[in-house]
Amino acid sequence: MYQVLRPSHSTFETLRGVRLHLRHWGQPQAQQPPMLLLHGWMDVSASWQFVVDALRAPRLCIAPDWRGFGLSTAAQRDVDGTPPPYGLGDHYLFADYLGDLDALIERVNQRLGRAPDAPVDLVGHSMGGNVAMLYAGVRPQRVRRLVNLEGFGLPATDPANAPRHLARWLDELAALRRGDIVLKTYPGLQGVAQRLMKTNRRLPPERALWLAQHWARPADPAQPDGEWVILGDVAHKVRGSQPYRLDEVLAIWAAIEAPVLAVQASDDSLAQWFPRGEHSLAEYHRRLQVVRHCRIAHVDDAGHMLHHDQPQRVAELIEAHLA
Repeated sequence: MYQVLRPSHSTFETLRGVRLHLRHWGQPQAQQPPMLLLHGWMDVSASWQFVVDALRAPRLCIAPDWRGFGLSTAAQRDVDGTPPPYGLGDHYLFADYLGDLDALIERVNQRLGRAPDAPVDLVGHSMGGNVAMLYAGVRPQRVRRLVNLEGFGLPATDPANAPRHLARWLDELAALRRGDIVLKTYPGLQGVAQRLMKTNRRLPPERALWLAQHWARPADPAQPDGEWVILGDVAHKVRGSQPYRLDEVLAIWAAIEAPVLAVQASDDSLAQWFPRGEHSLAEYHRRLQVVRHCRIAHVDDAGHMLHHDQPQRVAELIEAHLA
């Protein structure tokens, strides 16, 4: 199994009624802001371990498990008439990630004896990169520098499709209530590792096995060799209720003041996800032109999980940009 070079420790913070799990590496450094690492969809904070280990200089890194992922609280659905303790309970709103990040930055600054609006460095992957980009435009004073790893955004939605979009959302909520939407289980820790390597052909077995223990857990703790379940709330598979309004996104990106490094892998993930051309790298690059201080970097021999495939190169890019 992969041998960790810089061990992390965990804390929990209750923010906006959600118990968030935070993974910490390093110690506060004078004149250096904390670096917040934001994972992607169906991922966990431990995903950053390889990059943290590859950093040349230790620094304070804090990675949350987003709500409903990892060890953070999942949205609770109504059972036998009992109302959920928070939230709507059966789906996730993207804006809630912004709200959680805003509250988290305030809490981190408070714990470190900094002003609530003291700027931090943000590094986000995929969904986490999208959250970071939006947050940097909404709260520009709170972000010193930003690294976006393949946070491409989504295809622009057509307002004419709004009725069908919301109808499909309602249908998926009904399917969730019926139990028709489920997460797969896997045979033991090795089965989880095999699943991770199937998704990412470059992931070495030792890294896959290490990640698997943080990405999933035994369905029955008394039977660790039995079926394992992903540490992610199944409600994440319900499509978002809100359309992707590109004009609003670009207005927010245009308000970003922090220098942005947009990092993409040599494999074209967008071409794989949108083979009919609904979204593309060319379109993503066009959108980035609204960001005042932005440059693009590439990582060779890597796919969408580039921080797993080439952690050394990703760490070099992060450190150079945040210097």
